[in-house]
Amino acid sequence: MTRRHRSRTWWKTAVGVLLTAIMLFPVYWMLNASFTRDQDLRKTPPDLFPAHGTLEGYRAVLDQQLPYLGTSLVIGLGTVVLTVALAAPAGYALAKLRPRGGGILSFLLLAAQMVPGIIMAMGFYAIYLSLGLLQSVPGLIVADSTLAVPFGVLIFTAFMSGIPGELLQAARTDGAGSLRTFWSIVLPMSRNAVVTVSLFAFLWSWSDFIFASTLDNGGSGEPITLGIYHYIGNNNQQWNAIMATAVVASIPATLILVLAQRYVAAGVTAGAVKD
Repeated sequence: MTRRHRSRTWWKTAVGVLLTAIMLFPVYWMLNASFTRDQDLRKTPPDLFPAHGTLEGYRAVLDQQLPYLGTSLVIGLGTVVLTVALAAPAGYALAKLRPRGGGILSFLLLAAQMVPGIIMAMGFYAIYLSLGLLQSVPGLIVADSTLAVPFGVLIFTAFMSGIPGELLQAARTDGAGSLRTFWSIVLPMSRNAVVTVSLFAFLWSWSDFIFASTLDNGGSGEPITLGIYHYIGNNNQQWNAIMATAVVASIPATLILVLAQRYVAAGVTAGAVKD
């Protein structure tokens, strides 16, 4: 390796580290503020490190925010189950069964992701008002799934298109029907796509605010996004508690993303390269 090449590599690394630090600074400041006393947060300039650390914010989270976190967990898992149950068979049909009008359906699924969430929320509000599903956890699960299902169908279609047709033909030769072939062969081979779709469905539902504030505001089972929103309104001086709530709310999504990143990379790039 020449000296010029080493110098260029060093600058690239330095720039990368600098940009990463800038992007992660809000996360660090959230952690710092969650351990800082309220009176210290008002200092000018503020402390870069919590000089007099406190756990008061996290005690407030345990006392007041756990029900919101539990509701978000239920909504997230329900959204994952419903999304995979709908998107996986649809992706299999588009990829392998080649139904008439499949190209138009794929285009409509792509276009559905461009509809603003607030417009969909207003539509759901009118429907739920007549069905009595306002301020209900099942209503939020269905609403959040509408964001994840189109994306999931496209991911499953791209991934399942790469499954060799010889495997499916062998299954048909052995007497397996389309449903048995999907359940026993296609779905187990689509593990990366299942993890990818599940992850994004969970993250979308976990961070949703538009549907939650429109369809479940004031209900008995509100998600953590509404918990933080109400907490800011009711405790606008206790910023360490607000930041501690944000930290705790970020932990499940962060852990899932770290554990599933290998499968996500494979699932997202599926179908991009053909043999």
